[in-house]
Amino acid sequence: MSHVPHELAEEFPEAAEKIHALKTTNAHFARLAETYHEVNREIHRIETRVEPTSEEVEQELRRKRMHLKDEIAAMLAAA
Repeated sequence: MSHVPHELAEEFPEAAEKIHALKTTNAHFARLAETYHEVNREIHRIETRVEPTSEEVEQELRRKRMHLKDEIAAMLAAA
């Protein structure tokens, strides 16, 4: 476990401007980014034991974050 938040700007540092532009011009991307941040924050709280939960719940959240990140990456690549 890393205990480090995986913020989009850190995951895609070369695409910071694209991320900002898509958030303001593409409602679907903005929803994906917001959902990613919500899931990411929840995972971080679990990792730091602020909000303990079962391993199954943590793994499901990690899978959801990965799916969201993949979809965001695809949209960034297409932009």
